[in-house]
Amino acid sequence: MTHPTLQQSHGPQYTRILSIGAARGENVVPNDDLVGPINSSDEWIRQRTGIITRTRAGRDVLAVDLATEASKEAIEKSGVDPKLIDAVIVATVSNVQQTPSIAAVLADRVGANPAAAYDMNAACAGYAYAVAQADALIRTGAAHYALVVGAEKLSDVVDPTDRTISFLLGDGAGAVVIGPSDYPGIAKTVWGSDGSKADAVGMGNTLLEYRDGEKPWPTLRQEGQTVFRWAVWEMAKVAKQALDEAGVSPDQLAAFIPHQANMRIVDEFAKQLKLPDTVAIARDIETTGNTSAASIPLATHRLLQEHPELSGGLALQIGFGAGLVFGAQVVVLP
Repeated sequence: MTHPTLQQSHGPQYTRILSIGAARGENVVPNDDLVGPINSSDEWIRQRTGIITRTRAGRDVLAVDLATEASKEAIEKSGVDPKLIDAVIVATVSNVQQTPSIAAVLADRVGANPAAAYDMNAACAGYAYAVAQADALIRTGAAHYALVVGAEKLSDVVDPTDRTISFLLGDGAGAVVIGPSDYPGIAKTVWGSDGSKADAVGMGNTLLEYRDGEKPWPTLRQEGQTVFRWAVWEMAKVAKQALDEAGVSPDQLAAFIPHQANMRIVDEFAKQLKLPDTVAIARDIETTGNTSAASIPLATHRLLQEHPELSGGLALQIGFGAGLVFGAQVVVLP
């Protein structure tokens, strides 16, 4: 049987991150504001997580608003006409509506209408997943420029009395513009999932249970030890694999930017990867908290602000979280 000949599209050979933007919740929330309902202390939170303060948005601010602010900065810094952005991907778990997507509203707000636009839920690995997708879409010719955003307002899904996670979470958005490049700027992504551990972290109950009056509003919760062990042992292997796929050794990195889940996890990663002192390590969690899909781009933005000399260097980024899901890749910093 002869198959009909379909025309195929081809894009550029390489892509890279052209620019980055950020937005954090405007309220700085110290540990002391949260310890009452969980019967804890500032010292306990600092020792266990490395968090001193976290940023949270006001009641009337939505994840899409944070996404808009971060995206406008990224687009302006990229020098790319927003009309040329034909894919908008938002990684989030905190859109207050199942549909429409944040991405479609965002594309219109930033002047990228009628871009292809969709949200994706890969929790704290969402940004790494979205970068992988944007890279693939551009290289196959399905898009020319992509706006990739991690945006979360996690304070809407926090139970202040939950000792497992409530004190970790913050609000913010990080955005990047990805486009064609004459050199490789995004290495192969190592990604995957382990749904057998789906109960380890995620929503404590369903919207159906809430609707039927059986359970309260769904909020995030976790089995801290399970997540910690998985992150430290399994994710260090994934990070090493991402370095191998990129053909890069730890001493060639300018920066290591893991998901900002917990400072102890970040420190343990650095040890296991045997990162030399020359590698800058993102520790944005200290003052921003854990912002899920937004955490890697927010940490990247802060690192580049504080160390502009890192621009153009190689960074290993890795996200991991509810699902369980994970994604890692080496990128050239904008």
